[in-house]
Amino acid sequence: MRKLWKGNEAVAEAAIAAGCRCFFGYPITPQNEIPEYMSRRMGEVGGAFVQAESEVAAINMVYGAGGAGARAMTSSSGPGISLKQEGISYIAGAQVPCVIVNMMRAGPGLGGIQPSQSDYFQATKGGGHGDYHMLVYAPSGVQEAADLTYKAFDKADKYRSPVMILGDGMLGQMCEAAEIPPARELKDLPEKPWAASGNGGRAQRIINSIYMSPDTLEAHNKELFDVYAEMEKETAWEEYKVSDAEVIVVAYGTVARIAKAAVDKAVDNGGKVGLLRPITLYPFPSKAVASLADKNSTKCILTVELSMGQMVEDVRLAVNGRKPTPFFGRTGGNVTTPQEILNRIIAEGSACKAKSILEIAKG
Repeated sequence: MRKLWKGNEAVAEAAIAAGCRCFFGYPITPQNEIPEYMSRRMGEVGGAFVQAESEVAAINMVYGAGGAGARAMTSSSGPGISLKQEGISYIAGAQVPCVIVNMMRAGPGLGGIQPSQSDYFQATKGGGHGDYHMLVYAPSGVQEAADLTYKAFDKADKYRSPVMILGDGMLGQMCEAAEIPPARELKDLPEKPWAASGNGGRAQRIINSIYMSPDTLEAHNKELFDVYAEMEKETAWEEYKVSDAEVIVVAYGTVARIAKAAVDKAVDNGGKVGLLRPITLYPFPSKAVASLADKNSTKCILTVELSMGQMVEDVRLAVNGRKPTPFFGRTGGNVTTPQEILNRIIAEGSACKAKSILEIAKG
């Protein structure tokens, strides 16, 4: 049944529906409704909620619960996710499944509590030490946030890897109608024969991420990257009005919704403009971006972010110089508007001699 949900609370309830029974967190705006909601609901479903003494403690509790086979989750924002990076690296190295939610806020430093997208590098490039990645989902609305959180637990188990939900302050605080996916029966969740769930006469199971032999560690790293290669099949994106577009806008999360309004304005005025929205930020939909860059109709690909420019680097790698790749960003907690994006579409399209955009500019 659809009902009105705040983004943070929808994420929390979807996690419970997916079988999450262990939540460990620490307060930080703008994600505080997640631990607040979990503090009430976990007891009702027979789960465990701990407000840890710090973000460092919280992520290591996730490591322990996930290593014992439980579906475990933590959530935070900006500085809190920074503190969790060492633990996330340990979890990735130990191949422990879990879900991590980051409702991004403005930075660097303590920054502000307003929305931002400046944690993209941290999420997609392996913000902690060593060679690792994790599957990163970027929902653009409350329904998608619930659906992707629900899916994230299954993907974490499938790949034995942490999975991140990367939202922002807008997504966490907005209210929209959404339907939470059906609750999973715990008995139907996949078995985890690798988990450190006690000896009991069975072969000893050890969960760790330390390999003192260089050759052994190298082999382990190669095994991890074989998993990341397999993750490529999870790549997801949305294309909107791109069939004959001269200007392609690339944006993710809540900013993609704002960009879609700008695209509609441009199209209503005769412009040939489209949108590509990455749903997975890792793996990034590089092939989809490259395919649009190869089209004769495409004159330029404009990346829009709430940052000084992070995802734009992946866009430029995918385009590989075939078309101009301008960037437009707002930062500091400022949120761009459809009109600002439309103005940039017109400016960049005119610079790239996009015929339909030139006509809008003349008008």
